[in-house]
Amino acid sequence: MAEFAVIGLGRFGRAVALNLVAHGQGVLAVDIDPERLARVAEEVDATAVADTTDEDAVDALGLERVACTVVAIGSRATEASVLTTAILAQKEVPRIVARAFDERHGRLLLAVGAHEVLNPENEIGRRLALHLAHPGIRDSIGAGRTTVAEVEAPEALAGRLLADLEPRRRGVTVLALLREGGAETDLDPETMTIESGDRLVLLGPSEALQEIAALL
Repeated sequence: MAEFAVIGLGRFGRAVALNLVAHGQGVLAVDIDPERLARVAEEVDATAVADTTDEDAVDALGLERVACTVVAIGSRATEASVLTTAILAQKEVPRIVARAFDERHGRLLLAVGAHEVLNPENEIGRRLALHLAHPGIRDSIGAGRTTVAEVEAPEALAGRLLADLEPRRRGVTVLALLREGGAETDLDPETMTIESGDRLVLLGPSEALQEIAALL
């Protein structure tokens, strides 16, 4: 049995399914439209044509044996995504990750049993805005006021110690230093020297990471 099931093979669902495959994961692709499934049939482990708003159809899929099910049903069928999520929760599917299109939709998905809700459009917008406002921040994942971000090491600090960034004073933890040839994770800020082109993986308040990026 595949480790993941992806329900809804529109652009987003297809991207999730194919990227899971690229990471070596087994995927069951599910959609009501056979043409959509045909586009990924040669890439995924299995496909199933099913209307997941029908309890009997969901029963036949056996998703309670799948580690994680992604509900990626498109924006034109928000009711179907909520009903599908509710049925999956009723069937005690181990982990349900559902795509939301706005806050109300996200609340409904959580209320009917989704374990995790994501809004890819909002996340892309947030990351793009952060990068445009602070070009030194290459990528980031936010959770409330705390962010994990990959930040270009400030050129002004090239040749100086990592400690000169004063990470502790800023409430920031340096998780890794990335440079050509690999990553350093066993870091001593008092001895590690920053080189031009280094990138830092930082954990801390968003404002503090923006401060560091502004040193560029």
